[in-house]
Amino acid sequence: MSQATYRVPTFVRGVLSRLPVYPGSLLFSGGLNVVLKRHLPDDTLKQLEGRLLRIDVRDAGVVFDFVYRDGAFRAARHEGEVALTIGASAYDFLQLARRTQDPDTLFFSRRLTMEGDTELGLLVKNSLDAIDLSTLFAARVGPMAAFRRRRPTQQP
Repeated sequence: MSQATYRVPTFVRGVLSRLPVYPGSLLFSGGLNVVLKRHLPDDTLKQLEGRLLRIDVRDAGVVFDFVYRDGAFRAARHEGEVALTIGASAYDFLQLARRTQDPDTLFFSRRLTMEGDTELGLLVKNSLDAIDLSTLFAARVGPMAAFRRRRPTQQP
């Protein structure tokens, strides 16, 4: 099936694009703090300090503006000069997160865009590539294993 098949439906885009930006950015930056921040090197975080970043989920009509400041990712208002905008479809962002698609392949096929400070974009890309996803998700999912439904043991 082609990538064009995986698009946010027009009706959903219409609803999502009308939502205020800041609450979504607040949730997104909170997720970055919980899942990602502790896995990023200190020198990367230092270079992100005070820089306005934007994630643009094009087919959903949604953007997330955030900044790294005072030791945490924080939601930012949709205003001012953006240091780096990374844009793609929801499907392509999912593929990147699952690491089933290479960012360079998406970039050169024009499905992933970077606008603004390209050096900062490469820093973000390389830092994310260096993260071992097995440790990233094991830390979040592992504790939940205790709550999984257990199968009854078979009696001989």
